[in-house]
Order: sequence, then C-alpha cells, then structure tokens
Amino acid sequence: MAPELRKTRFVCVSDTHNSSPADGAFKLPKGDVLIHAGDLTKQGTFAELQKTLDWIHQADYEIKIVVAGNHDITLDQKFYSEHGPHFHNQYPQVSQACIELVQSYSSITILNHDSAHIHLTKEDGPQTSFHVFGSPYSPANGLWAFGYSPEDASKIWEYSIPLDTDVVVTHTPPKYHCDESKDRRAAGCEILREKLWRVRPHLAICGHVHEGRGAEIVLWDLETPNTRYKEALIEYWTDPSTDNKKQSLIDLSAKSSKPLENSGSWGDEEIPPLPIEEFTKELDSMSLRRWKSKERPAFTLKTLDDGHTSLYYEGIRGHGGIPPSGRCDMEALAGRMGRKETCIINAAITASSWPYKPNNQRRYNKPIVVDIDLPVLQK
Repeated sequence: MAPELRKTRFVCVSDTHNSSPADGAFKLPKGDVLIHAGDLTKQGTFAELQKTLDWIHQADYEIKIVVAGNHDITLDQKFYSEHGPHFHNQYPQVSQACIELVQSYSSITILNHDSAHIHLTKEDGPQTSFHVFGSPYSPANGLWAFGYSPEDASKIWEYSIPLDTDVVVTHTPPKYHCDESKDRRAAGCEILREKLWRVRPHLAICGHVHEGRGAEIVLWDLETPNTRYKEALIEYWTDPSTDNKKQSLIDLSAKSSKPLENSGSWGDEEIPPLPIEEFTKELDSMSLRRWKSKERPAFTLKTLDDGHTSLYYEGIRGHGGIPPSGRCDMEALAGRMGRKETCIINAAITASSWPYKPNNQRRYNKPIVVDIDLPVLQK
C-alpha cells in the first residue's frame, strides 16, 4: 500500500563563499529544508566557517543539510596538512578546530560522504521523511580540497550512495548536467552521473560550477535492460525569477502541471526472488521483446566482475530481449521501475567565477526552491 504523500519545500543554495543573507547578497525564501551544497567559504578559515554556519544555524528551517566544497580547505584534514601553508602562511589554521566547529552546530546536519534519514516532526510542518546522501568531493582541478583524479572516481562513488536515497547532495555536478564551465567544457563527474542512473533519486543538488546554475529534469532510460546509464529525455528548467522579484521555483508536486515521476524510497528496494513468469511479466510491461522460449532455464543472482549484482541465466547470451544478459543491472532495476525521473539542481549563489572580479564585485543568483511530494511519517 502506497503511503500518504505531502508536499515538502526545499530551498537550495551552494557556493556562497562567505556571502550571506545578512550581507544582502541573497534572500532566503520560506521552506521546510535548507540545502547548502558546499563552498561555504573562500579559503576555509575558522572565522569564515563560523560566519557561514551562524547564518545557517539562525535560518528558519526545520532541517538544514550541509556538505563542504573544494574551497572549504580546512575541513579536508589530509589536504590541509599538506597544503595549508600555501593558503595560510601568515595565519595558519588548525584543521581539527575547524572540523570540531562544524560538528558543534547541532541544528545542522553535516554530511561527509555519508547518509542520513531525515524526519520532519514539527506540528505545523509537512511531517514527512526522506533519505539523503551528501558528499564534498569533486574532480580535482588545481590545488583545492576534496579533489579526486579520474582514476579514483570509481573508488569514490562506486558503492557510496544507497539505492534507497531520495535526495543526493554533492558539491560536484554530474557530467553533462548543470556543469558547463566558463571555458565551455563539461566539468562534472561521469561516474557520479552513472551512479545517479542507478539510484535515481528525486533530487540531485550540487554547485561548484557557477556558470552551470540551473536545473534539469532527467528521464532515465530503463527500457533497455542490458545497457546501463542511458538517458531518455532531458527537460531544461527556465527560471521564472529572471529580472523580477519572483522565487526561482520548481514545482514537482502532484498539484503541479508536471509532477516528478519518482516512486521514491517507499518502493520495493530489495532484489526480489522473482519466479521467471513474474520477472518476464515485469519486463513485458516495459514493451520489450517477448521471450517465447518454452524452456524455462534456471537463473541465479551473481556478482559480476565490476561488482554489480545481476540475474544470470544458464546457457543464454545476447544483447537484448527477455531474459536479459548478464550485463543487466538488476539490482538497480528490480522493484524500482517507478524511479523514472530525477531533478538535477545546480544551486550556485555566486554567479561570478573564481577568481572574482576586481574589488570583489561579485554577482549573485537567487536560491532555487523546489517542491516535491514525500511520504508522511508513520506514527
């Protein structure tokens, strides 16, 4: 039985780089959940972190979720121990003190490549729940924190994001989505894009690439079971608040003209031991070629060389049809076909690129507000 769903409002920001609502750089709309996708500071000093965390702490949201970014260098202890003097030669910072400062704000959920189950319990709020994963990592580009090489990307992302995740918050964008940099290259991470295909959360919130600010709704291709990571359609969001005082709102709730097609974490997340007839029926519902063989060969769950769990049919090989080949990512598909769309949001507040213009003349974007339906807490 499907749970009761209720609209929940997320307010998304990233790359504030020491700017705050108190400075007049941007205004915070009302909402239930505040997301900050990294680069809270310019260079991660204790004072910079404290300033940003103070305004987040004081912001009127029931839940506040934060990840660090590549500019928050003191929060990457290994990086700062090696490269701290390059940034703070005259005024060295104590990385551990900065980390403890961040952890001291009990009102803020800090995610460091890990997950949390969030429950909104206020009587006057939506009283919904969701699963969130957050990470500060991004592809290395210059001497900055939380960077990884292309060779290490798979190790960073391979088994990090649980399949029941509803909201993914990363500093880096996925490749080809809200990630076009000032030199017109795709600066996002391809491995992260692949993992989003597997998980297919409601929201994937990021920042990092200031010029990529905006949103896209991705319809994932799930009808080719032997080909992973395909996308069927991308719908580009047009910001309704350009040059006016309106909110930058994306309404994906059931009452909108186009609600998000995503069944979320309340679906069947386990790999079901399906009888072959039921499995065939499920794939038939995707309008795939019918498997007409009279013989019903045995099938088993196997872990492939790349670590994925797949259904394997003895004696059958091929590129498509029913049953699928061993390349089919059944762990990502079985019982999860309702997770069809993901809204990817680059919420960069600072519109200017690093390094900033002379005299620190920075331009700012508005926070991006998104409404989605989430399950009501079971009492």
